[in-house]
Amino acid sequence: MNIHTLQIILLLLAVSVLTVTLFRRMHLPPILGYLIVGILVGPFGGGLIASNEDTRFLAEFGVVFLLFTIGLEFSLPQMMAMKGAVFGLGGTQVLLTGIVAALIAWLFGLETSAALITGAVLALSSTAIVTKQLSEQVELNTDHGRLGISILLFQDLAVIPMLVIIPLLSAGGSEGMLMPLAWALVKATAVFAVIMAFGHWILRPLFHEIARARSAELFTMTVLLVSLAAAWLTHEAGLSLALGAFLAGMMLGETEYRHQIEADIRPFQDVLLGLFFITVGMRVDLSSLLPILHWVTLAAIVLIALKAGIIFLIGSLSKRPIEASFRSGLLLAQGGEFGFVLLDLSLESSLLPSETSQILFAAIIISMVISPFLIRYNGRLAQLFCSLRSSTANQRPIDDLVHEAEHLEQHVIICGYGRIGQNLGRLLQNEGFPYVALDLDPTVVQEAHEAGEPVHFGDASRQEIIQAAGINRAAVVVITFEEHTTALKILHPLKSNYPDIQVLVRTRDDTHMETLELAGATEVMPEAVEASLMMGGQLLLLLKVPGSRILKIMRDIRENHYKLLRDFYHGQEAIDIEHDEGFQERLHTVTLPKRAFAVGHTIEDLHLWDWEVSVTAVRRGGIRGEAPEPETRLKEGDVLVLAGTPHHLEHAEGLLLYGH
Repeated sequence: MNIHTLQIILLLLAVSVLTVTLFRRMHLPPILGYLIVGILVGPFGGGLIASNEDTRFLAEFGVVFLLFTIGLEFSLPQMMAMKGAVFGLGGTQVLLTGIVAALIAWLFGLETSAALITGAVLALSSTAIVTKQLSEQVELNTDHGRLGISILLFQDLAVIPMLVIIPLLSAGGSEGMLMPLAWALVKATAVFAVIMAFGHWILRPLFHEIARARSAELFTMTVLLVSLAAAWLTHEAGLSLALGAFLAGMMLGETEYRHQIEADIRPFQDVLLGLFFITVGMRVDLSSLLPILHWVTLAAIVLIALKAGIIFLIGSLSKRPIEASFRSGLLLAQGGEFGFVLLDLSLESSLLPSETSQILFAAIIISMVISPFLIRYNGRLAQLFCSLRSSTANQRPIDDLVHEAEHLEQHVIICGYGRIGQNLGRLLQNEGFPYVALDLDPTVVQEAHEAGEPVHFGDASRQEIIQAAGINRAAVVVITFEEHTTALKILHPLKSNYPDIQVLVRTRDDTHMETLELAGATEVMPEAVEASLMMGGQLLLLLKVPGSRILKIMRDIRENHYKLLRDFYHGQEAIDIEHDEGFQERLHTVTLPKRAFAVGHTIEDLHLWDWEVSVTAVRRGGIRGEAPEPETRLKEGDVLVLAGTPHHLEHAEGLLLYGH
């Protein structure tokens, strides 16, 4: 059936909207909905849309933008710190899974080359499914999330030599394999160096200039140009599109524009990623699966059990927390999208029998269908396996938190130590109220902890974390996360176990006020509406309305759930780069090592004010001194708390550490 391109787009959109809406209503993963859409409209279902190379190439950009946004979450120092997990655990997982799967395939009668290809295909997992699901569940920065991402990164790198080896196997042997592999490694190294150099010396100045134009349109176009250019560069070098996008994202993740970039790229990522899963579903031939359904089911079960078991084993042997290892195994138990690429290449090279490739393809699809459920319920499954409460971190951070909170009484527990959480902490500190804060951003936790603030890495929705924070003795719990889903994730177990605790919840606007109150929030503070109320109070004061009258008006509005202020006209709300956080002042901590330039100098000697940076506090020997005098001489081990814009803080840190 020939259908006009516009009709195809309308058909895809209509079926996707209906299916994903239905799956959302049933609280099922939307990824599963996209796969079913592909089955329904594909050549083996309704036959409405053909599955061809052009469609799959376009859909691959969903994975490209996904890897770009994941790259934004990592910096080069983080990647260097993770090299043990990426190359050690990732390399071990790919090697072990590949060998065991190849051995099983060989025992089932496949030739050696076909068995090796089978092992390579089954060793890979789905970066798209895992990262999207973890992002939605706010688990990217957990122990099991970071472990899973590390292994996925190595898998994506391992695809490169696999793509080189398969055509060589079809050419008749391994004699000439060394040179092509060495050449692929040289190209990969060269591309990596080019992207790193470009990111270090060009990207930041480029985005400074673009941001000064104050044009959201220009900013978005630049983001698209950089991400797609990096993807093109790696593709031209024989590497994957997604790898270049990841490297570009990693470079931009070190700039102050990270959050704005992520917001700009998100619509492209979500739409194209949905298309990617639709194209995967379009390749499923249900009629041909029925005769071999038993083999497909067996292959899918073996695949899931094998990968989960191997990842759990290597995680445990590397002394990772048992539960984090088990949960990482559940995350990566499925087949991957690059497995389809290897299967297609193997069929073109006549290295795999057609029936075997169909079994492998169907097994990967089934594992992808099951995977969102394994990822969603990985915590509960880990509880059953380990016979413990859900845990995402090792015991040491919990012990540190217990030690911090054990002497506190009638204190405040702040869940989320972003800008609002930090402001609340300073307000409480100034008024003499004790508090302890929890956050899942390791950078925020590390910097605040180094500055002497009572902040700990921990998920407040976990029972043992909230208990370690002294919930039994606390006066109030404050939840400052912007997303209401995160607040609900904390509220439900909190109010179930501690119904009498007072909980103050911050939310972006009034959309989910009733939901949060029904979940047990004592007070819900909608940010946008509360700002209007405070400004209105100030306005009435300028208009000579008596203060007692203003206080009564504000109290009445709050008691009536802001009813007077909740209805408004929705105009065009555009992103304003001028108010992006890259132009706002923030705090940053710098620890002075033994050979730091600033050691032995006074604060006045350093002339930090030339970069519009001030030293708000110095922590020495565990004691924090606020507003230090200019004559303060700095020593090894001092922790300086600096205030300034990100651009100026970067220069100030270089001056403190290296003298330039």
